[in-house]
Amino acid sequence: MIGADAIRGHIDLILLSILESRPSYAYEISKTITDRSQGEYVIKQTTLYSAVKRLQSQGLLDSYEDVSSSGKPRTYYTLTSEGLAQLDVKRDEWRRTRALVDHFADGKDAP
Repeated sequence: MIGADAIRGHIDLILLSILESRPSYAYEISKTITDRSQGEYVIKQTTLYSAVKRLQSQGLLDSYEDVSSSGKPRTYYTLTSEGLAQLDVKRDEWRRTRALVDHFADGKDAP
């Protein structure tokens, strides 16, 4: 299982990536994270809601009320155009971060 500390700085990238393909609601987002990580990471609801609210306040997500396929009312979240642009920034940042961490983890002497 991957600890929350290892993921903390990348929650925005995860959420924006999930919402890139279609709108979703909190429970479904949480389930998607657990499923795609094959159970290696389970996001806490407080972490998820804090991140969603922060992304909304930054203008990266919009929300709307709708009824889910089960008939329950849900708040759906969707990317804004700013959110889509930020997703590209976050992906690039992740590639550079991964390369740097790999550099040290692999014991290389020079970048």
